[in-house]
Amino acid sequence: MQQTVSATQSAYGTLEDGTQVNQITLKNAHGVELDVIGYGGIITRLLTPDAKGELGDIVLGLDSLEEYASSNPYFGALIGRYGNRIANGRFTLDGTTYQLDTNDGVNHLHGGIQGFDKKVWDMQPFTTDSSAGVVLTLVSPDDDQGYPGTLTTTVTYELNNDNELDMRFSATTDKPTIVNLTQHSYFNLAGTGDILDHKLMIPADAITPVAEGLIPTGEMMPVEGTPFDFRSAKTIGRDIGGDHEQLRLGLGYDHNFVLKGQDNEELVLAARVSEPTTGRVLEVLTVEPAVQFYSGNFLDGSLTGKGVNYAHRSGFCLEPQHHPDSPNQSTFPSTVLRPGETYHTRIVYRFSTL
Repeated sequence: MQQTVSATQSAYGTLEDGTQVNQITLKNAHGVELDVIGYGGIITRLLTPDAKGELGDIVLGLDSLEEYASSNPYFGALIGRYGNRIANGRFTLDGTTYQLDTNDGVNHLHGGIQGFDKKVWDMQPFTTDSSAGVVLTLVSPDDDQGYPGTLTTTVTYELNNDNELDMRFSATTDKPTIVNLTQHSYFNLAGTGDILDHKLMIPADAITPVAEGLIPTGEMMPVEGTPFDFRSAKTIGRDIGGDHEQLRLGLGYDHNFVLKGQDNEELVLAARVSEPTTGRVLEVLTVEPAVQFYSGNFLDGSLTGKGVNYAHRSGFCLEPQHHPDSPNQSTFPSTVLRPGETYHTRIVYRFSTL
C-alpha cells in the first residue's frame, strides 16, 4: 500500500545545561526515512531501499545525545560558519584581521570548537503533498568562535517522493563576514564493513592540492594520470594505497575536488556512488564550486554506534563547499558575505538502485 509523507517530532535527549533536544522523523511515500536532531542539525539515521527493496541505514551515527555532544567526528552534522580549514585560523577582511579558534592543530576546522555542529537549532517540521521536511534556524552572535557579524542561518531539509533529500541553505549578516556551509554525513551504502569496494565517480578535472596540515597551496592539480582521477567510476580502494604525495598528506583521500570554475547557481552532479552488494546508489548534486571527498581515514575503531564498530574507512563523506582557506587565497571563489546580501547554497542527495 502506498504510504503517505509524514514529519513527526519527538524528544531526543537533554544536554548537560538542561537544554531539551528534539528529533524530527521524515518519511516519504516510498519508505525512505530519516531522523534529524536539533543538536547540530544532525542526520542520525537515513533508511533507503536496496535493489531488493529492503530498507537499510546508510549513514554512520551514534546512540545518544551524550555521545554526539562529547565525541562526534561531525557524523551527520551541519557545518558552519566555515566548512573545512582556514590556515592558522586567521583571515583579513576589509583591512581587519580576525583570529578564529584553532581546533585542528594550528588551523581552524569546520567552524571551530563550538561550530554549528554543536549548536542547538530551532526545528519546524512541515509536509506538502509530495514531501516532508524541517526548517532549521540558528542565530550565531557577533564574535562567535571569532567570526565577525551576527549570522542568521536557515537550512531546509526536504525529503520528496522522488527519493531526494533536498537541502537549501541561506544566511544573512549585519557585518561583513565569511560563510561556507555544508552537510557532513558519513555514508556506507552497505551499512557495514569498509567502503573500499564502493564505486565512485566525481566529474572533476582538478583538485586543490594541499601542504602539511591539509591547507591548499593555492594551485590546481589536474587529476589525469593520478589516483585522484574519478571521472570514470572506480572503486574507492583501487588507488587509495598508491604512492602519491597528496595521498600521503591526506592519509588517503581528504581533498577538495573542483567541479566548476565559477561561482553560480547551476545545480551540478558532484559525485555518484554505487555499492555492488546492495545495489544502492547515491548521487550528490550541488551549486557549490567544489566537493570535499573524505575516505574515513581518521576512523580508528574507537567509536561504536547502531551496533557497528566504526573501523578505519568504514564511511565516506562528500561535502559540497567553497574551496578550503578561500579567505586567504585570492584566486579561489570568494566566501565573503556582506550586509544586505543573502548567502544561498543547495545540496541534493538522490537515492536509487542499480
